[in-house]
Amino acid sequence: MNQAQAKLLGQLGDAQRRALISLLADDDSSVYQTVRQKLLSYGSEVVDWVKPETLSDNPVLRRRALEIQDYFGKQDADEKFLRFCHSQGEEFDIEQGALLLARTQYPRINPVGYTALMDDFASELRERLDLNGPAEYILHVVNDYLFDELKFTGNEKDYYDPENSYLNRVLDRRTGNPISICLTYLLITKRLRLPMAGIGLPGHFLCRYQNSRYEIYVDAFNKGKSLNRADCIKYLMKIRHRLDETYLAPVTPRRILLRMCANLHQIYTQTKATADSERLQKYLVALANTALKPAALPPVKAQA
Repeated sequence: MNQAQAKLLGQLGDAQRRALISLLADDDSSVYQTVRQKLLSYGSEVVDWVKPETLSDNPVLRRRALEIQDYFGKQDADEKFLRFCHSQGEEFDIEQGALLLARTQYPRINPVGYTALMDDFASELRERLDLNGPAEYILHVVNDYLFDELKFTGNEKDYYDPENSYLNRVLDRRTGNPISICLTYLLITKRLRLPMAGIGLPGHFLCRYQNSRYEIYVDAFNKGKSLNRADCIKYLMKIRHRLDETYLAPVTPRRILLRMCANLHQIYTQTKATADSERLQKYLVALANTALKPAALPPVKAQA
């Protein structure tokens, strides 16, 4: 809070604050907008003022109080995510990065809760698996649990829904786009220390299980369908893309997060969600600039 905001706060008594907040529920939209702007002008301290009203019996007051709370929550989440992007190299905790990104849109989520949920998924799988078994058996058990029992699936009906790109919503709804479903798959299997990596094909995203004996590509968007290297090459030929081995190389956490942001930026731009589009543009710049310093990497286009 700056000095001007502090001065304004000091000029308001408790009764004046309560009266101002009560006007958030006014039926006249022009009154509401005036009051909202007035409250926002006081800075983040207003969050404490409106917090009791987020439990109000008045649904209009409750919703508008939550909107103000989220306004400042998103600002805080935006700053934290940008700091994270600027402070990391190519390798970092992608789970932390994805949940920080999620908070920029859903500031009230509890990241610890989502981490615990994936811990539970992995714990259940650990009970069912012989981790020394063959790759086909391991992947069959993982796929059966995630896709048949938990019902994770690719969102083909609403492919461009922005919720498909936020990890919290993918875990809530158990659906998403190729990269977010693969990320969920990777985060759960990482807890089991399986040799999995993300593979960023143009226009699609896969997981790969690879050790000295096996190389199996997993299409998590399509319920864990198993592919081999030849299948991936056929896909590249089908979309008339050059046969470049780098497409079959593991993608770094930074490139995964960059690609997720590129998808969101494209969606928000096409739907004319200007504020969100500009927000994602900042993230793309932060991720791309640092990511390109160590080596010349190919440009990223928005793709799932």
